[in-house]
Amino acid sequence: MQRLRAAFDGNTLIALFLALGVGGLLWHSRFQDVRSVAQKAAETRWDRLRRPFWPPDGQPGWGSPIPGSLGGAWRFKSYDWLFLLRHRLNPPPVPPEILILSMEEQSHVVLDQPINAPWDRSIHARVLERCLTNGARAVVFDIVFGDMKLWSNPQADQALADAMRLGSNRVVIAYATTPSRQKDSLVPNVIPPPGVLLEALVTPARPAVAENLYFAGLPDLEPDYDQRVRRLGPSYPPYKHSLAWSLAGLLDLPCLTIARSTNRAPESEERWLNYYGPSGHLDSIKYHQVLTNLGGGPPVPGIIFSNRVIYIGAGTLTKFSGERKDSYISPFAALGEESERFVAGVEIQATAALNLIRNDWMTRMNLRWELGLILLVGCGCGLVFPRLGAVSMTGAAAAAGVAVTGVAYGLFLRQHIWFGWLIPLTQIFVTWLVALVSNSARLFVQNRIYQNQLGLYLSPKLVKKFAQDKDQRFTKPGAIKTELTIFFSDIAGFTSVSEGLDSDELARTMNHYFQDSVGNCIFPTDGTVVKYIGDAIFAFWNAPDPQSDHARRACDAALRFRDQTIIEVNGKPLITRIGLHTGVANVGNFGSTQRMDYTAIGENINLASRMEGLNKYVGTETLVTEATYVLVADQFLFRPLGKFILKGFERAIGVYELCATRDRAPEFAELHGSFADALKLFIEGRLESAKEAFLAVQQRWPKDGPTQLYLKTIEELASHPSEARWTGAIELKEK
Repeated sequence: MQRLRAAFDGNTLIALFLALGVGGLLWHSRFQDVRSVAQKAAETRWDRLRRPFWPPDGQPGWGSPIPGSLGGAWRFKSYDWLFLLRHRLNPPPVPPEILILSMEEQSHVVLDQPINAPWDRSIHARVLERCLTNGARAVVFDIVFGDMKLWSNPQADQALADAMRLGSNRVVIAYATTPSRQKDSLVPNVIPPPGVLLEALVTPARPAVAENLYFAGLPDLEPDYDQRVRRLGPSYPPYKHSLAWSLAGLLDLPCLTIARSTNRAPESEERWLNYYGPSGHLDSIKYHQVLTNLGGGPPVPGIIFSNRVIYIGAGTLTKFSGERKDSYISPFAALGEESERFVAGVEIQATAALNLIRNDWMTRMNLRWELGLILLVGCGCGLVFPRLGAVSMTGAAAAAGVAVTGVAYGLFLRQHIWFGWLIPLTQIFVTWLVALVSNSARLFVQNRIYQNQLGLYLSPKLVKKFAQDKDQRFTKPGAIKTELTIFFSDIAGFTSVSEGLDSDELARTMNHYFQDSVGNCIFPTDGTVVKYIGDAIFAFWNAPDPQSDHARRACDAALRFRDQTIIEVNGKPLITRIGLHTGVANVGNFGSTQRMDYTAIGENINLASRMEGLNKYVGTETLVTEATYVLVADQFLFRPLGKFILKGFERAIGVYELCATRDRAPEFAELHGSFADALKLFIEGRLESAKEAFLAVQQRWPKDGPTQLYLKTIEELASHPSEARWTGAIELKEK
């Protein structure tokens, strides 16, 4: 259970929830339900409950998202941006199967055609005749030839009809459509072309084609709410087909053959347009160049039409001038060029035809697979990102983003499959951002706690240094052997000094004492305060930060204690006694999983503590062992006090009194010289001579503690002579 809680901590759950939430929000977008009444009636209760969460895949009636649907917009961008990637990385060549004859503004001028009326159909007849006689595979008019008496011209209609007969059903024309008046029907009504054209299209050569009305098609395109056309135009088999499917019927394309063999309606399947490039990418010429070059030159060579499907349509206008422009926003609009922002309707119709001819239209990924991918990415990011550092997480997010983009682009390029890949990319970005902010906030809080923890032990300078340790080794369990200079301090006679003192006043006094001791003495020398033990302080140098001069720093801190202002309690001064020793100890965090302390343990820690306690017997304030003395003998002034055998230790320890800095040696020269002579006699075992020498020192310096200790020791040895071999060391029976 603890491992489970550790795996799903608060940050992980937040990241996981957001990753899945964002994916679900973007994936489940609102769709327009255009199913028929009969389809809705046949739906079961389970279907109605399931549909909002698990929409049927690729079924008719689930079309484009309505305006304001964020998830749908994100899916559409997934579709559009794949074309942008391909255009930048691997642009396809110009398809040779189709040629567009564009009826743009210049052709209006050159061929003297009015802007606000239909074109003279005799011009269309001449163009059609030239295309067919030069071997055009088929000709598609994305032009509506409605039977409008106002614009009727029998001679021109007859000329166009005669040209159509040359085609032997190689011509497709566009229906004029009007909205259906039938309730619950979205199938438009059609206005048939003039009778002479209809007769020309229906020939005995292909009666099946005429019967199924493949000679004409619906020119309507179905743009999404952002005015981009992404799917093949609407078709309503078996009697009303789009221009592209009408052309497919005339050419008897393989997509129809396969559908007939599987008894499926090919037009009912969802097909997404595969754009080959931005506006103007398809091969096209201006309409007037079919008949004459600008300036009276010869027309384009006839070979340009050979074995190609010719699409004829307005470059910027459709039907006739004065009505709405037949242009839509291109999926390549994001390229930034104004010429690439819009695409003419005839170019979209030609693209749809090319998709059917080449059998390379786009297919949307199965929605269940898409949902599975979103769940996989959401779970992966939500579980992994919060556990990584900022750099690792950014690298993982970048790698995941590249992987998703690579999979999307690979499926698009090789399998012509697309899916809403921007949704998992958004999941990755949101999860990365949330995890980064969350981890940063958590690390900030942890770092502040870590700094506060360091501040209990280290000086501000070392706190700043160790706060940059990303591993926070200072708080990790375990210890290492390190040479330390160990410091113990105690207040002389603290029990008697604090008697009768109010507890609150005592607390304030001790806080003041510790603040001055640590802030003015230990931290300025970068010492590590381990703990407070009653009125005592335990500290050391050379850990956790290595200090080559750790003995010097410790002695400097000891002298600072002596130099600071003495605090008085009940009229009695607080005198600090200090013991220093240098030796190897185990330094690190010791304790249980619930509580650990940064400290040092070992025999040398105990020896330093004994040095502090020895001050009480010797009558001194600061004592150091020989191990510390040899490291700083040339930097401070010491007085050798001989050797002592402390309780719990078998070997004799050389002890020195730390007196002052070297520049004050003249002040202590007489005392130290006289004491040294007396001490030498004691060590040699000449106790009577030593006694006389120490008495002389006492007469000159009556309050000297070490002198009094040796006089007392000589008296005890005289009254209780020892049979043990003389070593010159004083053995203490108490701590």
